[in-house]
Amino acid sequence: MIAAIKPSGANTRGLLAYLYGPGRHDEHTDPHIVAGFAMLGMPDPGREENATLTQLARYLDEPVRLRNSEFGKKITDHVWHCPVRAAPEDRHLSDAEWGEIAQRIVAAAGIAPEGDDLSCRWIAVRHADDHIHILATTVREDGRRPKLHDSGIRVGDACRQIEKDYDLRRLKKGDRTGTRAPTQAEMHKADRLGWEQTSREWLQDRIRAAIPHARTAEELLAYLEADGIAIKARRGPSGDLLGYAAGRPGDLNKDGEQVFHPGGKIAPDLTLPKLQARLEAGQPEEHPTARRNRPATPWHQATEALDSFRTDLADDPHAQAHITALGELLEATAQKAPTHLRAELQAASKAFARAQRSQVRAEDRAAHAIRHAARDIVHTATGPDGSALAALIAALLWAGIIANRWHEAKGHAHQADAARQALHHLQAAADHALTPTLLVLEQRQPKEESRRILAHDVRAAIPVQADRILTDPSWPALAALLADAEARGHQPHQLLKEAAAQRELATARQPARVLITRLQHTSRNPSSNLRAEAARLRTTTSVTVQQATATQPPAAPGGRPNRTRR
Repeated sequence: MIAAIKPSGANTRGLLAYLYGPGRHDEHTDPHIVAGFAMLGMPDPGREENATLTQLARYLDEPVRLRNSEFGKKITDHVWHCPVRAAPEDRHLSDAEWGEIAQRIVAAAGIAPEGDDLSCRWIAVRHADDHIHILATTVREDGRRPKLHDSGIRVGDACRQIEKDYDLRRLKKGDRTGTRAPTQAEMHKADRLGWEQTSREWLQDRIRAAIPHARTAEELLAYLEADGIAIKARRGPSGDLLGYAAGRPGDLNKDGEQVFHPGGKIAPDLTLPKLQARLEAGQPEEHPTARRNRPATPWHQATEALDSFRTDLADDPHAQAHITALGELLEATAQKAPTHLRAELQAASKAFARAQRSQVRAEDRAAHAIRHAARDIVHTATGPDGSALAALIAALLWAGIIANRWHEAKGHAHQADAARQALHHLQAAADHALTPTLLVLEQRQPKEESRRILAHDVRAAIPVQADRILTDPSWPALAALLADAEARGHQPHQLLKEAAAQRELATARQPARVLITRLQHTSRNPSSNLRAEAARLRTTTSVTVQQATATQPPAAPGGRPNRTRR
């Protein structure tokens, strides 16, 4: 059940005309009052032939008129409006049930607390099976104004209890981190102008897409302006940036002036202070040795930055910072990915935006490596090779799984749901990204004897998941990759152990595919493998062969097969 409190209005008669009217598309049927502050003596134009909307408006406005006549400053924002809608799959509630629900909602909001005989005047009008409209005038019988601060939160809590009591669809409890739903006026304007999104939704997407491109809030606003977005910056006497508002091109008011939306009204995490905390968090000085050992491309750097994602989620502020930065990296990857993967990655990024913010205050400095990787990706001039991109998307998928688990453990229902939606798109992108690699590997899979030896490596390195790996349709491709890695100087057994340690395989849909993406990342640089080195030198001198094989580690227990070349 959703109760959406609308901005205050000043025209009681005008709202009543809509509630009792035919609707915009003749969808209103049999409008009538199902509950009110004092049903006795209150006119109902839907049930009484001689009752009029003007009479009902005057009846509701009486405390407002009396107060305005006694005080010099008139009240003009006195109309409180709250539509209450059941879910499409809910049963049809009776008038009596809707009346009880309306009374509970006005009590929770502070319009008419239980037992308060001097509360505001209100009515609940039903003109459809699935919803009612509550209208109240916000001046009490004693002339005071009701206390409506945080009424939306209290009404939301009341709706969650109503869902339980009336056996209705159960929605998730709000946590004050969601974006404001578009108003009817915004939706009608977008429809009139032929826009698929309202201005605030459009601006939110553009600002999030710009974040990986900037290192400061000033850079971000400059980037947005260069992209054609109208920016109104608020500055102090010293010139320091104090706030901002953004406007969509073509979004004009009735006077032909640009409409601007403050950052905090676009999304809770897009206020200037929160953007500054994310963008301008200090980064530790990088040691020269670390720079020399850094992976060659931004795509590999990003995958490596995600390697520590699991351990960094142990501390709540660090966890929230890493999840926020993960969203930026996902957005950057979507912008630079090949066309055939972009739609799924953009959908994942859009869905994950809700998972990026919670009530936990993020320690943004903790996630500098992931954020740095995102900036490097959007500024790189060259695209990724197929294996690097597949490895990064697989790493993003695994990081998304961890983020979802963290949110679930913390009881962040909305964020966990958003992460699950993002995972659906990430899984599709991961499958598409890996397909070309699988086709190439399967075409040059090793001979039966080599596959038998590599299967022994799998059983020795990952005994618990070995059967699932070896029966995975992608096992021949994994065997080819392991053989290639061994030829380059790696030990397949060790590679498999390292890859399995980086993420658990029990929940993996196709464990062989997971290992392929991990091995493609970890086997970029050859490591010492004396067995493979000896095989390559076998055509030289027998002395070299003896020296190379003399230092081999002992065979695994149980009579491990001798390795043969492909």
